Amino acid sequence: MLNLGFMILCVLCAASTTWSTRTVDSHLGPKDLTRLQKVFVDGLSSNDLQAIFFASLNIETTDAATKEALCQKIVTLHAESKLNNFEKDYYLIGAHRNLRCTAKLAESLLSKVYSSLESELGTTQEIYYRVVTHKALGVQVSEAAQSKIVKRLQELLKRDDTLSGLGYAFNVAIQLGPSASFIANRIEDAVVQADEVDGKLLQFEGGLSITALILNGVFGVSKTFNKPAPVTSEQAVKFANYLLSRRSVQTAKGAHVLIEALKTISSTEKVAPICIQLIGNGQLESQSPTLNVAIVDLLGKPLSPAVQSLSAKISVKKDNSVLAEKIQLVSKSSDKTTYVADLSSLKPARGIYQADLNADGVYKQKLQFKVLGRVKVQTLELGIAESDASAATRKQSVSFPNKLKDTLSADSTQKLLLKALLVDESNNKPISVHQAFVRLYNQETDKEIIFVAEQDSSKAYKFDMDVGNQGKNFNYQNGLYNIYLTIGDASLSNSFEWLLADVQLKFNQPDRDIKPSFVRGPLPEIVHQFRVPDKRPPRIVSDIFTGLCITPLVLLFVFWAKLGINVSNFTLAPSTIGFHLGFGGILALFFVFWLQLNMFQTLRLLIPIAVFTFLCGNRLLRRLYAQRNAKNPAGAS
Repeated sequence: MLNLGFMILCVLCAASTTWSTRTVDSHLGPKDLTRLQKVFVDGLSSNDLQAIFFASLNIETTDAATKEALCQKIVTLHAESKLNNFEKDYYLIGAHRNLRCTAKLAESLLSKVYSSLESELGTTQEIYYRVVTHKALGVQVSEAAQSKIVKRLQELLKRDDTLSGLGYAFNVAIQLGPSASFIANRIEDAVVQADEVDGKLLQFEGGLSITALILNGVFGVSKTFNKPAPVTSEQAVKFANYLLSRRSVQTAKGAHVLIEALKTISSTEKVAPICIQLIGNGQLESQSPTLNVAIVDLLGKPLSPAVQSLSAKISVKKDNSVLAEKIQLVSKSSDKTTYVADLSSLKPARGIYQADLNADGVYKQKLQFKVLGRVKVQTLELGIAESDASAATRKQSVSFPNKLKDTLSADSTQKLLLKALLVDESNNKPISVHQAFVRLYNQETDKEIIFVAEQDSSKAYKFDMDVGNQGKNFNYQNGLYNIYLTIGDASLSNSFEWLLADVQLKFNQPDRDIKPSFVRGPLPEIVHQFRVPDKRPPRIVSDIFTGLCITPLVLLFVFWAKLGINVSNFTLAPSTIGFHLGFGGILALFFVFWLQLNMFQTLRLLIPIAVFTFLCGNRLLRRLYAQRNAKNPAGAS
């Protein structure tokens, strides 16, 4: 029992945590709505009946001539459309109503629509379009027709409970009312089929159209039949994230269903997420660090009811140290969409911070913002020194943003030195920056070279250039160079480039012409070579090996001479001579292969010799067998 209670408590805690984080990072802003409005405008001027219908739902045409042309156009497009009859009938009648066309629709079309509910409709999609077409015409569906439709819906859902089938069934039930209340039991069957993406998005297979169809359906059914919200607050956030990720939709239908689905989620108060986001780029000036936050719904409109209390915990992102436990944000707009907190009393240093926002104890959001610092050049020294340190360094101080009046001069035996100490303007402490460059620019040649200034142990930035060693990088171009110091950092509000001084550089010219680094023209030809063969062993080694190889042959002839060779059965028949010549030829070919031929050459010669030897050998063996049978007829029988 205790375990069960503990599990229930954990579930409730998890649910409360999810409830308290009902926020998204973005919403449909003015730019998005303007772009979607353009999609609707383009839809009205298109030759697509569906696009004209959805565009006419969202924008109103005031020009009488344009309206009249559209009214004639949709009739023509209806006749030419390849859509299903029930779908294109709805688009025609709906667009005719939206445009307030004065011409009447054809009686044949109207009579077909009126009688459509009397026949057996084949799909839930057809039922939906026929029902909403009646609604567009202002025709009430009779109770008998409603009963028939409900029965047909139940039959179809037993055979086809796909996502699209359920989606259209939900939307039909909204139109029919209490007689179709059975469909509320199928909400969970549809919602569990949602696919999660990266733990942040929820969508249904089929994309935006199917997702919007089902969301509008399940939320509408829940509202119509007084059922609990069809999704949890966490699921609502993920569905909203998916819908907002599709804000770049390019079709009139897509734009319409996107807006409708966002309206549907936003109107469900118990689970609807809101958008809490920073106003601006999230960078605050250290002199006046003011945190500006916007709170709106998914369509960028003020909340109703508005948020009553908004507080934030401010912490340093780097080490999670808390700067302020609770800062109250005050509404600065009449519609309560903009909230402001002055952080001057906290004296935040340069860096990245996190604000944990809590709105009415229901909505929570984590936002990161950056406090920009200001850099100050506390000291800067320029000097010319001898490369061999044979003389004292001549250093001169320069104050920001002034330029050294005297022109420096350095030759190839000297080096140019720079040392700068950068501090935070707020506390005069040395700081490190992402970019610290020294740029030398020659106005006469319009060439420049950039060096990186390195930070030493005292956190001062140093630059040391040996003129003689750097001559190649300057192409040995003597002349007057401007010295610039460039300081930049993403957390600074006053990054700068400072003209420090002018320096006359004189390089020793090389004894020979310096070849350009890049030569234009054809490159040298690349000649491919095989690997050089390995060195052969001494001649005596190969001779000994050869002798060992022919030793068995020598021994064969020796033993034949000693034992005597029986050649009594040798005849001068062609097969006998041919077989021995062929066999000898094969041995000779192997010997030549060992001397100079390769494998492919040897195979070309071996094949005809081997065939000839095989035929002669076969003939020889048959003759020997016949001779043996003739000498011993009893054994043969």
